[in-house]
Amino acid sequence: MELAKFYKYIEYEKRYSPNTLISYKNDLQQFSDFLSSEYQTLPSLSSSSQVRSWLSDLMVRGVSPKSINRKISSLKSFYRFLESNNKIAVNPMQKVSSPKTGKKLPVFVPEEKMQMLFDEIDSGEDFPGLRNRLILEMFYATGIRLAELIALKHQDIDIAKAQIKVKGKGNKERIIPMLRSLLNTYKKYLILKQEIFGDQITDDVFVTDEGKKIYRKFAYRVVNFYLSTHTTVGKRSPHVLRHSFATHMLNHGADINAIKELLGHSSLSATEVYTHNTVEKLKTVYKQAHPKA
Repeated sequence: MELAKFYKYIEYEKRYSPNTLISYKNDLQQFSDFLSSEYQTLPSLSSSSQVRSWLSDLMVRGVSPKSINRKISSLKSFYRFLESNNKIAVNPMQKVSSPKTGKKLPVFVPEEKMQMLFDEIDSGEDFPGLRNRLILEMFYATGIRLAELIALKHQDIDIAKAQIKVKGKGNKERIIPMLRSLLNTYKKYLILKQEIFGDQITDDVFVTDEGKKIYRKFAYRVVNFYLSTHTTVGKRSPHVLRHSFATHMLNHGADINAIKELLGHSSLSATEVYTHNTVEKLKTVYKQAHPKA
């Protein structure tokens, strides 16, 4: 009962994204199953020791500190909700600490590899080819997230002003400028899309060959296929293009606060991770160029 109320709260009042909702529900369901199995109790009646017992069980089973911290965040939100609604007298999360996690550097594609990709990409001039190229350019030229790209509507793209209105996490809107190359690709794509689908054209910018809105796996496959032809990086996901966008912008002297706004980060700390890649590049250049290195 309390869980169901909490899910409605984060969906309709907090307006969390669909992916965040799924994560919260999965985390809390796992916790609920553990309590039911081990203690025959409910989340709303659990104690700090029972929470720590679950977290210890996760660690023993090899769950990463990052994943555990996310689950802790889910629990904290749930118990704050109960506390604010006077459903619990003591918040069990007050005595629970998060495990430390080492920061991983974002994976990105070297700039020269991205340039080669767009110079050599053979996407063709048919609808699928032009759409796939636009997907790649949109990710790399704007740094938007996968969910944001899928949700893009034609009304969000202002051709006259060469800018895109993106609705990010928490429904926060931001404006991203469009490069001339991206704008030109979009114009060609829009003309071809209208020719092919006519009256059946949808307001969704990116559609499948049948004119239906694209989905996560579709976009992922497109990015993975083209990146695999030009890079050996372990990850070849849309998020890698977002990382590449931010890293390359920093390498060319962009202000980190501007990058924060373009990426839609709520805090500067989330953007600062990209400075590590820039520092690593500077170290490499230093070692190669300094006479005493």
